[in-house]
Amino acid sequence: MAMFTGHQMVPIANPTGAGIDNAAAEIVSRVDGIQSHAGNENSLSSELAAIAVMTYAELHVAWRRHYRAVPPKKMSRDILELGIAWKLQENKLGGLGTAVKRQIADLARTMEAKSGLAKPRAISLKSGARLLRAWNGVTHEVLVVEDGFLWEDKNWRSLSAIARKITGTRWSGPRFFGLKVTTESNASEQKAEVSDHE
Repeated sequence: MAMFTGHQMVPIANPTGAGIDNAAAEIVSRVDGIQSHAGNENSLSSELAAIAVMTYAELHVAWRRHYRAVPPKKMSRDILELGIAWKLQENKLGGLGTAVKRQIADLARTMEAKSGLAKPRAISLKSGARLLRAWNGVTHEVLVVEDGFLWEDKNWRSLSAIARKITGTRWSGPRFFGLKVTTESNASEQKAEVSDHE
């Protein structure tokens, strides 16, 4: 006689009272384990739900309990809640695996050594490329040619000269035609400059 115990068939050599009692004890033990795991999930769900109703002071206490450190100053409620929820789940379900932690550490070292993310590539224009730019309701088309640019049936040596002619103000031609990647600091300047002229 054999009995199925979750993952495998366990042979029961002697179907007497002692063998059946042992098998029954094994079944009870496995059921208890499953129920306690389900209980962990239920308690985790209730603990996660409780985070949402905690006061800011209670969140600070919970942070100190889980991280064994004072939370950084001026940390928003959302970040406190996410950090505490992460720690609860990590404690109940397990955190990142060793391989993932190693990959993250390698990535951090690589980014430190290479000083940040890859810089965007410079855009090079080839003859025949067309640049389009709408300005004050008019779409302007510039054709890239061997010795510069063709706009309104006239050859131009630079995009900046064309941008200046279109707008009536000094502009970077590559920026005006969207070829230059803007940084965050000059993106707001560019938006302000564009809104003044459109």
